[in-house]
Amino acid sequence: MNIGSKIRKSRVDAKLTQEQTAEALGISRQTISNWENEKSYPDIVSVLKMSDLYQVSLDYLLKGESSMSSYMDYLDESTNQVKSRRRLSALIVVLSYLIIWTLAILWFWFSPDETGKAMVYALGVIWIIIPLTTFILSLLIGEMDLWGRCKWFASIAFGIMYMLLAYMSFSLANNIATGKVNEPNWTLLLVGAVISLLGIGIGHLISVLKRG
Repeated sequence: MNIGSKIRKSRVDAKLTQEQTAEALGISRQTISNWENEKSYPDIVSVLKMSDLYQVSLDYLLKGESSMSSYMDYLDESTNQVKSRRRLSALIVVLSYLIIWTLAILWFWFSPDETGKAMVYALGVIWIIIPLTTFILSLLIGEMDLWGRCKWFASIAFGIMYMLLAYMSFSLANNIATGKVNEPNWTLLLVGAVISLLGIGIGHLISVLKRG
C-alpha cells in the first residue's frame, strides 16, 4: 500500500472528511486530496500531525511495501534541501555580522577626522548599530534554530566580537598614542553575550509558539 492509500484509509477509519482533516492540519482540502492521490507528498511534520489525528502509528504510515520507496526518497531529498537551506542561512548570518563589524572598524580608522567623530562612533556604532545587529541576528538564530542546541554558544562569539570592536578602535588608537598596551574591556564581552542571549531566547520562544 502506498503513502496516499494509507493516508486515505486512515482518514476514513477515523471517520473524518477531507475538509475536517484540512481544518485540523491548517491546510486546504485540495492539499489533502493531492496527498491521497499522490499528486504531491506531505512533509514529515504533516505526517506526524496525521499520525496523531488519525490515531495510527508513524510506522504504519511510513513503513511497508516497496511502493513506499518513492516517498522515502522524497523525504530524504526534502530533508537534504532543508539542511542545505539551514547551512545557507547560517552562512548568511555569519557573513552579515562580519561585514558590518569590518565596515565599522574601517570607518573608525579611515573616515576623515572630524569634530565629534569619537562620540558619533561610540554612540552610533558601539552602542546602537552593533548591539542592534547582534540582537537581530541572534533573534534569527533562535527562531530558525541554527546550529541546534549549540546555538546558545553563539552568544559567546557575539560577546567576543563586541569586545574586540571596541578594542580594535578606541583601545588600539590609545595604545598607539601612548605606547602602552591596554587590556580589552571584558565588560563588553558580557554585554554583547547578554544581548545575544536575549535575542536567541526570544527567537527560540517565537519558534516554539509557531510550532504550538
